[in-house]
Amino acid sequence: MSHHFGTGDVDARRPLLSGEQLDSDEGEIIFERSIEHEGVRNAAKKLSYEEAVEGSGFGLFHWLLLLVCGWANASDAVEILCVSFLLPTARCDLLLSSADMGLLTASIFLGMMVGGYVWGYLADQRGRRKVLVVSLTVNGVFGCLASFSPWFWLFLLLRFLSGVGVGGSIPVIFSYFSEFMPRLRRGAMISALATFWMAGNILAAGLAWLVIPRTWAHVSLGVLDFQSWRLFVVLCSIPSLSSALIFKLLMPESPKFLMEAGQEAEAIQVFRQMFDLNNRGKENTFSEFSLSVSSKLKEELEEVRTPASLPKMLKKGLTPIKKIFSGALKGRSVALLIIFYCISFGYYGLWMWFPELFERVEDGGSPCANISLPSPDHDRNCYPVKTAVYMEGFIIAASNLPGNIFTILVMDSTGGKVLLSGSLMVSSVSVFLIYVVQTKAQSLGLSCVFSGVSVIAWNALDVVGTELYPTQLRSSALGFFTGVGRVAAIMGNITFGKLVDTNCAVPVLLVSALLLTGGLVALLLPQTKQTELT
Repeated sequence: MSHHFGTGDVDARRPLLSGEQLDSDEGEIIFERSIEHEGVRNAAKKLSYEEAVEGSGFGLFHWLLLLVCGWANASDAVEILCVSFLLPTARCDLLLSSADMGLLTASIFLGMMVGGYVWGYLADQRGRRKVLVVSLTVNGVFGCLASFSPWFWLFLLLRFLSGVGVGGSIPVIFSYFSEFMPRLRRGAMISALATFWMAGNILAAGLAWLVIPRTWAHVSLGVLDFQSWRLFVVLCSIPSLSSALIFKLLMPESPKFLMEAGQEAEAIQVFRQMFDLNNRGKENTFSEFSLSVSSKLKEELEEVRTPASLPKMLKKGLTPIKKIFSGALKGRSVALLIIFYCISFGYYGLWMWFPELFERVEDGGSPCANISLPSPDHDRNCYPVKTAVYMEGFIIAASNLPGNIFTILVMDSTGGKVLLSGSLMVSSVSVFLIYVVQTKAQSLGLSCVFSGVSVIAWNALDVVGTELYPTQLRSSALGFFTGVGRVAAIMGNITFGKLVDTNCAVPVLLVSALLLTGGLVALLLPQTKQTELT
C-alpha cells in the first residue's frame, strides 16, 4: 500500500526511485515526495495532518496503540457487565427485589449518558489523553468503592458514578485511536479495536465463574459482610485503573488535538515518536517538516475558543441535530433512531438479566416459569452459589466470537444494511424461542445464538452509522443516537425489573418484537456498501 503526499494521485503514477520501497518503511523519502512533485526543495516542508500521519508509517506504534486502547475498551465492557454477573448473589446481601435489580443495572447507563456529554466536550477542550486518564480513573475508583458498600442506595450511587467514567472513555478512546491512523488503515483498525469489547465481555464472565462461587472469599467487617461477589467487583475495577496508569505514563496526546490547539512542536514530536517506533531496525531517518492548518480549520478553532453565552451554545449544539432530521437525511435519521432504540432496549435489557434468568432455570423449564419473589427465606436461594450459572454466562459471552469473525469476513461483500436487518430478525426469533422452550439446554443454545447474532447487528450498525452521514455531521449524529440507545437501555432494564416476577413474558416478548421492528426498519435505509465517505 503506497502512502500519498501532497498531490497524491500524481505520486501513485510516478515510477519508483532507486532503493525506494512501497510500504510503511518509506522513511525519509515519503516526506520529500510532496516537494519533488513541485520541483521545489525547502528545508522545512509544510505537511497537512493526514500527510504527516502517512509519513510516520504504519507498524509497531500502531499495534501497541491497538493493545493499549483495546485494553481500555475491554475495561469499559467489564465495568458495565460485571453488575449482571453479581445479581444472583448480591440480591441476598443487599436485600434486592427484582425492581431494585432493574434500577441497579440501569444506573450505569444513566451515568454513561451524563458522562458522554461532559467528557466529550472536555476532550475537545483539554485533550483526549487527559480526559481518558481522568474518566478511566473515575470508572475504576468508584467501581472499586462500590464493593465496600453495605447499603443498596450507596451501591447504586457508586455504580452511577462509575458509569459517568465509562460514558467518557468509550467515545474518547475511539476518537483518540482514529487520530493516529493512516487513512487507508483506519476502517480495519477501528473494527479491530471494537472486537476488544468482546474480550472484556469474556473476561468479566470468566472472572465471575472463577471468583463468585468461591466460599473462602468471605470476611466480616463490622456492618459489612464481604462475600465473594464483592471481591469480583474489586477485580473488575483493575482493568480500568491499569488503563488509566498506562495512558498517564506511556501514551502521547493525539497529534490532531495538539495541532488544532496550536501546539505544533509537540505534535511534530509525537509524529517523530511514531516514526521512530514504526521504523525500528530500519535505516530510515526522520525528515524535518512543519504542519499546515487549513484556513477553514483555523476559523473553526477561533469559534471554539471564543467564549459563547449559554443560549448561543445550546443553539449551536442543537444545529447538527436539526440538520440530520431535515432534507435528504430525514428518512435515514428517523429509521436509525428507531433501530438504535430497538437494539439497545432489546440487547441490554436481556443481556444484563441473563445470569439471573439462568439461575431460575437451574432445575429445568422456561426462564419465565420459575418465579422467585422476595421472601423471608430469600437467603436460601443464593448460597451455596450455583457454579453452572457462571459457566453458562461464560459460554454465552464466548459465542460472540463467531459473530465477530463472520462480520469481518462478510461485511465488505454483503454491506452493512443487509447484515443489520438480517441479524436483527434472527435475534428476534431466538429471543421468542427462549420464551417458548422448556429445557435448560435449549435455553442456553438459543441464548448463544442471540449472543452471536446480536453482535453482528452491533458491528453492522457501527459501519452503517458511519457511512450514512457527511463528515461534519457524523460525530454529532452518532453521539445523538448513542444517547437514544442509553435511554433505551435504562428503560429496558427498569422494565425487566418491574415485570420479570409478575409478567415475565411481557419483557421477553417485547424484546423480540422490538428486535423484529428494528430489522424491518433497517430495510428502509439506503444501501451504503463500499460507498466513499463524504
